[in-house]
Amino acid sequence: MKFHPFKILLFSVIVLLALYGLTHFSHRITYDNGIYEEGFFINGVGLKYPTSETFFSKKGIEEEKEKSIDELIQNIEDVIPDTIEEDDISSDQKLDSTQIPKPKVVKILNLKKIDTSKIIRIDYPKNKMAFISEMDAFLNGENCRIIHYGDSQLEGDRISAYLRHRIQKIYGGTGPGFIPIVQAYENISNDVSHSNNWLRYAYFDPTTKRFDHKKYGVFNSISRFTEGLYGVTDSLDLDSIPFSKASIQIFPPTKSYASNMQYTKIGLHYGNSLTPTSIKVYQDNNLITQDSLINDGKYHNFQLLFQGTPQNLRYEFEGKISPDFYGLTLDGQQGVALDNVAMRGGSGLVFATLDATNFKAMSQNLDPKLFIFQYGGNSIPYIKDSLEVRDYARYIKNHIKWVSRRCPESKILFIGPSDMSTSINGHMQTYPLLPYLNNVLREEMNKNGIAFWSMYDAMGGENSMPYWVEQKLAATDYTHFAPSGTKIISEHLFLALYLDLNQVE
Repeated sequence: MKFHPFKILLFSVIVLLALYGLTHFSHRITYDNGIYEEGFFINGVGLKYPTSETFFSKKGIEEEKEKSIDELIQNIEDVIPDTIEEDDISSDQKLDSTQIPKPKVVKILNLKKIDTSKIIRIDYPKNKMAFISEMDAFLNGENCRIIHYGDSQLEGDRISAYLRHRIQKIYGGTGPGFIPIVQAYENISNDVSHSNNWLRYAYFDPTTKRFDHKKYGVFNSISRFTEGLYGVTDSLDLDSIPFSKASIQIFPPTKSYASNMQYTKIGLHYGNSLTPTSIKVYQDNNLITQDSLINDGKYHNFQLLFQGTPQNLRYEFEGKISPDFYGLTLDGQQGVALDNVAMRGGSGLVFATLDATNFKAMSQNLDPKLFIFQYGGNSIPYIKDSLEVRDYARYIKNHIKWVSRRCPESKILFIGPSDMSTSINGHMQTYPLLPYLNNVLREEMNKNGIAFWSMYDAMGGENSMPYWVEQKLAATDYTHFAPSGTKIISEHLFLALYLDLNQVE
C-alpha cells in the first residue's frame, strides 16, 4: 500500500481542522472558587477541551507578560549589587568582640540606575503624609523597634534579614532582634544553641500543646526546660519534683549581614515564673553575673549590656519548674531593631485570643514603633468564594486592630500575599480568588488606618509566579521565594518605604 505525501498532508490538515472545529463546541464552566474548566460536560462528567477563544491566544499574552516581569525584575537587580556586596561578611571575617557599632549616619541613596516609576508604592490611609512623617520620626529617633509578623515566607529570617540590613544601614542600629530559644528552622541571622531538655510551644502551631493561660507574649511562642506544671503550688508537691538544669549558648553568626553580627544589648524575656529559678551568665567561660529570676508570674526582661559583641555567651538555669521564656532579643543600644516572627500556617488569626495583659506588658517593654503583618497566602488554597474572601479580610483586620489597641502609638503596614499558582487546565496559573483577596485586603486595611503594600503587584501581578520559578527566583512549589528572589522582593519593599520617607522635609 502506497502513501502519497500529498494525501498524508491532506489528511493531517483535515484532522487539525476538525480538532479546531471542536473548539467552537467546547464551553467553559466556572466554579464558586473562580477556577474554570473548558470542555464537554454531561451530567457532571466532562472531557477537557479548549475553547476557540483560548486556543491561539495564550502564547502572545504569555510572551508579553514575561517581558514586563523581566523588566520589573531587572530594574531591581540593577541596584542590589551596590547595596549588598560591601556589607556581606564571610565566615573567616568574624568581628572582634570589642568592636563598637558604627554611629548612626543617615545616607541618601543614589537611585539613578533604576526607574523608580516601576516601584510598586505603598497604599496609605487618608492621612498619608502624617503616617509617613511619624514613621520617619520613629526611624530617626534614638531607638526604633519594628516587629515583622508573617507566615512561612519569613521562616529562616527571609525578607526580614534583608529589610533589617537595608534599614539599619540607613538609620543605624545593629543586631538580629528576636531569636527564639528553641528554633523550628535554620536561621541565617543567629547562632543560638541550647541543652537538649528545652521544649517549644508555639501558640500558632496546632500540632503543639496550647496552655490555657494564653500568655505567649508578643512573639507568640514560648520555650521551657521542663514541661508545664503550672498547677503545682503545694510545698509538698513541689518537694517531690527534682531540680532541672538547662543552658543556652549564644555566638555571633558566622555568615550574615554585618549589622546582624553586632549586638551589645541582650534581653532574655520570660514570664510565668512561679517557683525559684537561678540564672548564671558566663562570657568566655568566665562568670559575669548570677541572679534569681523574679517569680511573681508576670512578664520580665533580664537584660545585659556589653561594650562590644560577646563572642561566647552562656546562660545556665536551675529550677524545679521552668518559667515561660518568650525568647531573646539581640540588639544594639541605639538605632533600629527589626524582629522576624515567622508563624507558619494561617496564623494571622491568633492575636486576639492571646492574654491581653501579658501582651501589653511585653509590648510596653519592647516599645515597637512599627508592626509589619504579612499574611493571606496560606488562606488562598482554602477560600471557596468571594464571601469567604471578605470574611477573611475582616477577620485579619480585627486581629491587627487588637494588637493596635495594645500599642496605640505604633504604625502598622500590611503586606499582601505574593502571587501563587495552581494547576488549571494543565497550566500553572494564579489562584483565581487571589487578585480579589489582594484588593479586598487593600481596601479593608486602608479604611482602618493601616498602610498596605502589594507584593502580588510587585512581582508582576497575575501569572507572574511561573516566570519567577522559571528564572529560579521562586521555589517549584509556586509559593515561596528562592534566596535570589527574596533579595529582589525585599529590595522592592525597602525602596517603596525609602521613596516615601524621602518625601518628608
